[in-house]
Amino acid sequence: MTEPSTSQSELWRRRRQRLGRQARSAAPFASGVFAALAALLLYNVFFPVPFSMTTREVNDAVAQALASATPPPALSAYVYQAIQPSIVLIQSQFPDKNGELENGLGSGVIIDDAGDILTSLHVVANATEIQLTFADGTQSSAQVIAAQPENDIAVLQASRPPALFVPATLGNPNAMRVGDEAFVVGHPFGLYGSMSAGVISGFDRSFQPPNGNQELQGLIQIDAAVNPGNSGGPLLNRYGQVIGIVTGIANPTEQEVFIGIGFAVPINVAGAAAGLPSY
Repeated sequence: MTEPSTSQSELWRRRRQRLGRQARSAAPFASGVFAALAALLLYNVFFPVPFSMTTREVNDAVAQALASATPPPALSAYVYQAIQPSIVLIQSQFPDKNGELENGLGSGVIIDDAGDILTSLHVVANATEIQLTFADGTQSSAQVIAAQPENDIAVLQASRPPALFVPATLGNPNAMRVGDEAFVVGHPFGLYGSMSAGVISGFDRSFQPPNGNQELQGLIQIDAAVNPGNSGGPLLNRYGQVIGIVTGIANPTEQEVFIGIGFAVPINVAGAAAGLPSY
């Protein structure tokens, strides 16, 4: 008698086992594919693909960005901010040839921690009264404590200086060249805190003041606007450092107005009147 053949149920059992083994071997691959699809979906949600812009949209965006951009302040604005706290308005009274009192107007600059003020001597020469106005509005009388007639320089001391004042930073005029920027801050015609700009036009100039008996020498020539009331104010370099004290203007006419040739005493010369070391 022969052995009975494998039953139909046994064949199905073996087939299910084989399919189970195949399913188990395919499960990791399916899980990996699912994880990759899920990661791709999440990436697209959090990092969407940027939409492409048309040429017109790009041009409009650039134009809006340029229109909203704030340009940096001009160099002259930095210079003015640096010197403005140190500027002084000088008003004086002095007798004229007939013995009557006249009013004088000029500028000055605080140059040290003692509150000493440099100005032009002709602004306060023979004055019976000197009145100062500081940047914070403080007013005070003043007196001349030193002078350099040969350089038209005077040093003033306030009787009641401000509680807080800012001395100017002094520069080196010997480091300047013809063509370098030059700035003047003062009170031309009583216009408080006015600024003009130009360049250094020359060095070692000589100048005979219209009402003076002594020729001034070794001056810096500038083309920044200088008018009555600027005398005694600072000449500044591009860093806001004082490199000179404005002393006058050259003018072939009888009118004391700006024509493009101004002069300043180098600060290393003018500062000696206040006891500053020469350099």
